[in-house]
Amino acid sequence: MEQNSPHLILSSDESMYVLLDNCLYTTDGTVDYRNRPANRLKTGSWKACFFIIATASFERLAFFGMSANLLLYFKYELNEHSATASRNLSNWTGACYIAPLFGAFVADGYVGKYWTIASTSIVYAIGITLLTLSASAPEWMSTLFTTDAYNVTDAQTIICFTALYLVAVASGGLKACIAAYGADQFDDNDKAEKKFKSSYFNWYYQMMNIGNLLAHSLVVWVQDNVGWDWGFGIPALAMATGVVLFFSGTWFYRNHKPRGSPMTSFFQVVVASLKKKNTIVPTDALLLYEISGANSTITGSRKLDHTTNFRFFDKAAVETPSDRAKGSINPWSLCTVTQVEELKTMLRLLPIWITGIIFSTARSQMDNLVVLQGSFMDTQVGKSSFNIPPASLSTFGILSVIFWVPVYDQIIVPLTRKLTNHPNGLTQLQRIGTGYFISIFSMLSAGILEVIRLNIVKRHNYYEISPIPISIFWQVPQFLLMGCAEVFTLVGQMEFFYEQVPDSMRSLGSALRLMIIAMGNYTSSLLVSIVIKVTTKDGKPGWIPDNLNYGKLQNFFWLLAVLSLINLGVFVVVAKWHTSKRVVG
Repeated sequence: MEQNSPHLILSSDESMYVLLDNCLYTTDGTVDYRNRPANRLKTGSWKACFFIIATASFERLAFFGMSANLLLYFKYELNEHSATASRNLSNWTGACYIAPLFGAFVADGYVGKYWTIASTSIVYAIGITLLTLSASAPEWMSTLFTTDAYNVTDAQTIICFTALYLVAVASGGLKACIAAYGADQFDDNDKAEKKFKSSYFNWYYQMMNIGNLLAHSLVVWVQDNVGWDWGFGIPALAMATGVVLFFSGTWFYRNHKPRGSPMTSFFQVVVASLKKKNTIVPTDALLLYEISGANSTITGSRKLDHTTNFRFFDKAAVETPSDRAKGSINPWSLCTVTQVEELKTMLRLLPIWITGIIFSTARSQMDNLVVLQGSFMDTQVGKSSFNIPPASLSTFGILSVIFWVPVYDQIIVPLTRKLTNHPNGLTQLQRIGTGYFISIFSMLSAGILEVIRLNIVKRHNYYEISPIPISIFWQVPQFLLMGCAEVFTLVGQMEFFYEQVPDSMRSLGSALRLMIIAMGNYTSSLLVSIVIKVTTKDGKPGWIPDNLNYGKLQNFFWLLAVLSLINLGVFVVVAKWHTSKRVVG
């Protein structure tokens, strides 16, 4: 007998062999970097998450280092009007958050999360480097184009937006996968590891906000006081550091193998249901088709229990004599209950997903029109000569997040757990709704401040004066409120979409959450366009003119507050209707 093999020493007792094997390796199908079953002692858990969370933190530093002050860069460096700059920022930010849908499709279906993150992070770093070059030496940009057609600013603008949209495309792979990849490091079938997953999402968001904090404080200050070359150079360096860190953790990661296009299974259910549209669904769910055994036919997915909504699609799981006429089952005619339930799960997510758009629209103003509002206020700190950049006020929102994450994890969860008997204190939907409620007061705070600011302008005839003598620190309450709302809503959404999508589509779950941010930015851009068109008729300055002292920006914040209130009411209704997915066993 081989004395150096613990498996063979115990081979006389087959059950003990299986027990040891199950203890040594993960049971969720994950593999290590050599494509071997993942050893739970050497891979995954917090030791792997360190590299993933660090990469995400540096990516946040890079992303917000670019975007936090981008509105003012468009306006003052590229000479764009306020409304144009706001729309361009919203459209680019939206592209950054809609691209993850395609990144998730590639990661889950064909490449896997590891290689998606690895490849797109490199392209991401290249894009920021190009942006830095466009800001550091705009004069040489004109040599790339016909001088009769483009001036230096035109050339700089073209290179700038080329770089920004290169970043947007690359961020699709990174953003779609990074949060889900960290959660993948905990085995859902291991109770000891699974209980850490909820805390993982809290601390993941916490560390991302530390990167965000550095971006809105240090990087924004550098952009306003040193120059845009260094201001964009620091994010480029941060992204390069994140790339190195991610590759450094390769030996510790657990990887799910790609499972092919997730859409194929959905189409099979739809086609099979249509073929059997006249078939009667039995009242007993046990009569519906499902394979025997513990595993699903869908690689990487656990079996799901039957639910009663969207009963039309149950027809796909009704077995008829013709289904076995050729000796084997045609998946386009007969589908398992789990396949049907995975489609139902995605359909049930849509109403929750839609209600997130208005919250994201309101939140997007903290890096958009709120920054513009701050640029017309006194940025001097006390009696010193130091002026705080308007975009740096976002640090108070980030500090609010950093404060509320441990408070929520260590205080609110234990207290609410005693009241609700829910292991996480609040359900994911209750947590999301609480954030929706708090965000209303952030918009009200922004609107009230603008009313006060415009009253000072009117009283002292400060229409042509900028900044006016009202401290920018009066913006702090709206940032603190939105930061608190983020901890409830955004972290709740992160966990909700990861848990509620089918097991084989976790990247898609992250992408759906990020698409909410994209749609919020596009909605913001659309609202601004509508407001500009409606309020500037007959030569009026409108709500959002270049000189806000002549505008009525508070009306835009009131509009968002009303929309947020209506949205909260809709959310309560759809949350009561929602049925969570139920895993068999």
